[in-house]
Amino acid sequence: MNKSPLAVFAERVSATVLNRGDGPELSPTRIRIEVLAGLTVALALVPEAVAFAFVAGVPPLAGLYAAFIVGLITAVFGGRPGMISGATGALAVVMVHLVATHGIEYLFATVVLMGIIQVTAGVLRLGKFIRMVPHPVMLGFVNGLAIVIFLAQLDQFKVVNESGEHVWMTGLPLAITLALVALTMAIIHFWPKVSKSVPAPLVAIGVVAALVVGFNIPVPRVGDLASIAGGLPTFHLPLVPFNFETLEIILPYAAILAAIGLIESLLTLNLVGEITGKRGGASQECVAQGAANIVTGFFGGMGGCAMIGQSMINVKSGGRLRLSGIVAALFLLGFILFGSGLIEQIPLAALVGVMFMVVIGTFAWQSLLVLRRIPRNDAFIIILVTGVTVYSD
Repeated sequence: MNKSPLAVFAERVSATVLNRGDGPELSPTRIRIEVLAGLTVALALVPEAVAFAFVAGVPPLAGLYAAFIVGLITAVFGGRPGMISGATGALAVVMVHLVATHGIEYLFATVVLMGIIQVTAGVLRLGKFIRMVPHPVMLGFVNGLAIVIFLAQLDQFKVVNESGEHVWMTGLPLAITLALVALTMAIIHFWPKVSKSVPAPLVAIGVVAALVVGFNIPVPRVGDLASIAGGLPTFHLPLVPFNFETLEIILPYAAILAAIGLIESLLTLNLVGEITGKRGGASQECVAQGAANIVTGFFGGMGGCAMIGQSMINVKSGGRLRLSGIVAALFLLGFILFGSGLIEQIPLAALVGVMFMVVIGTFAWQSLLVLRRIPRNDAFIIILVTGVTVYSD
């Protein structure tokens, strides 16, 4: 007899979160791999969370708190080990209008309601309908997503001029940044041939950061986006009137955010499942995402969902257990509380290089080779979904 997602939750609370048959057996070597993969993911989460907070029009800590809380809860209770969740651009672009017209407190209330809707979807087992997504749609989505991730990194090649406008880098600054990006990508590509004891992206970030700090190379760093220093998130009831008028305002946003968050999370679940060889867990992921957003809304976070780019970094770095996601969230909190000064020195070029390698690894290159050999309808769907994904971002 199938257990309800809530019953599974209860079992997970009482069980060990490190390994419950979800992946490889726990061992000192496996723990090292999981911890290093989590650290790599945490470093990549910082600029993303800050950037998406800016998109939504909220303080950077709202994005960082969301990345920590959503990441931690979904890592422990989610439907698929290896997945990483946090503040995302897909949700931020919906939130910006709400924040601009009604303020951040209405956003917190919306995130709580969004979570309730997602938990309801999980309890009703609506997540199973993700199985209806055809393979050509998944291929198109993955290809479009890779292009979107690539285009998103291009903003890091812009600087603010004397008039306060964002303009493209030119001359020596552009050459140095491109060289650092290329160095990062080269290290990620060749390091596995030297050693597999430390994830290649982590080595690349460390080497490039050491060069930039050691030689004081003038390139944009994480600290140029915003300070990430802060304290522990504190419980906070959204300061909104608890009446029907407020519900009329937040319900449409909550429904849209819940749908977007679940679709992106369940597509990520499928993608990670193809890489790790795991199946199922869709409704459980819905409940985990919803619970995470309810908690986030009460602790000053902007809400979130699964992050495909960071999930790919995790699995490519060897993360196969829930431990890597838990470690990533805890490292992120550590950065906020204790390590902001160090993390803010990391050059953005190193993180761009990591994401460019994610793009290369995410794009389904084989789909280009089979386009002429598959039915025209399938080929059309792949191209259409890729185009729609890129156009709608």
